[in-house]
Amino acid sequence: MPFVTVELLEGRTMEQKRALAEKVTEAVEQTTGAPKERIHVFVKDIKKDEYAPSGIFVCDK
Repeated sequence: MPFVTVELLEGRTMEQKRALAEKVTEAVEQTTGAPKERIHVFVKDIKKDEYAPSGIFVCDK
């Protein structure tokens, strides 16, 4: 039972997240042979004031 977590900066629409989950599910199904019904995709939004690559918050760029 594959579990896939995708973390993205906030701002994607629900439509985009649905499309992403569908494509990730298809890729995992084709690559691993796992049945679609057993694949779990988590899409997590990262707030721009909670992510600081190189020590600089994205909201400050």
